[in-house]
Amino acid sequence: MDSLITAAARALAAGDPLGALKRIALRDDPPALALRGIAMAQLGDLVRAKVLLRRAARGFGANEPVARARCVVAEAEVALATRELKWSAKSLEAARLVLEEHGDHANAAQARYVEVRRLVLIGRLDEADKMLAALDPAGLPPAVRVVHELAIAGVGMRRLRIRVARDALTEAQQAARQAGIPALTAEVASAARLLATPAARVITDGKDRLLRLEDVEALHLSGTLIVDACRLVVRDATTAVSLARRPVLFALARALGEAWPLDVSRNALVARAFRGKRADDSYRARLRVEVGRLRRELRKLARVSATQRGFALAPRKASAIVVLAPPVEDANAAVLACLADGESWSSSALALALGTGQRTMQRSLEALAAAGKVQAFGRGRARRWVTPPPPGFTTTLLLPAPLPGD
Repeated sequence: MDSLITAAARALAAGDPLGALKRIALRDDPPALALRGIAMAQLGDLVRAKVLLRRAARGFGANEPVARARCVVAEAEVALATRELKWSAKSLEAARLVLEEHGDHANAAQARYVEVRRLVLIGRLDEADKMLAALDPAGLPPAVRVVHELAIAGVGMRRLRIRVARDALTEAQQAARQAGIPALTAEVASAARLLATPAARVITDGKDRLLRLEDVEALHLSGTLIVDACRLVVRDATTAVSLARRPVLFALARALGEAWPLDVSRNALVARAFRGKRADDSYRARLRVEVGRLRRELRKLARVSATQRGFALAPRKASAIVVLAPPVEDANAAVLACLADGESWSSSALALALGTGQRTMQRSLEALAAAGKVQAFGRGRARRWVTPPPPGFTTTLLLPAPLPGD
């Protein structure tokens, strides 16, 4: 390896992509192409980075498996940054095995962390947990240790294990200082801010107040019966009933939960669940049917009883009922939650992350675009969607993940 390649690699390791490009910008040999691709990725030109990394991988021959494997890992990182979540995990795993076989443990670990971050994005936290448990960050470079701790913090936030997340962020801050890379320090600071910003609203007695993630965790551990409008479930400390596929039932449960300990009139329930103006005979009959279904679904958690003017909800074991709602109400709040990370997403990646159909996702994005909440660029399969993150709010609770009791 010549001196310019060595100097460029050191500049990239120190977080100085411009310094690297000054040395290799005009070179087209495979090592220079690979380093140029990484530099462009650090500068944010991910499209150009992908092209350069693929050219570098093709340029390395069969006698250079380690260099090819490093290009595969770097290209997977670029794909993750562009939210292309359907890439083959087999090729990344094959590259990791090559790197481990040749003693490049730092880049092999990086391949693992790329896969962990992908699993976190699509809500497969059990698999991410298992992979993280098998990784020992001791002995790895500080920059890689930052990635390890950020992955632990991300899983901890999704699972509402706030102490675990906070400890991981503390370790990440120390490793970032050792690495001396400003971009890593900024990423850790951005993740830490999520713990200090409002994550949800709790509604009781017709009033609401904002909660941080640690407050939401405490609420889940308190034994209170929670009508969770972030996950569309009704839960207490031990039992959870999902109503994600029963929107009418959840609308009724939320209306009754917001009014607790009082009842809700039939007219109000018809308006919330069916968008009707008043409870005529037809709506009354339909309401009785849906309340009966809700009663069966919540039989272990609460009683749904008829009153003179409507219906009331009463907990069986819990001492109180509260409604947990997103900080900002929107029919497409889960889509905005994904886009709030500031990255560009394709409709297929959003559909995969949220577990819905691509056509359904396209309709949601079109509705958000019409309302001016998201913007698109590119055409066809290259079309991407972006939005600035909502100021002052964290959307962790809207992302796909199990919570305590699941």
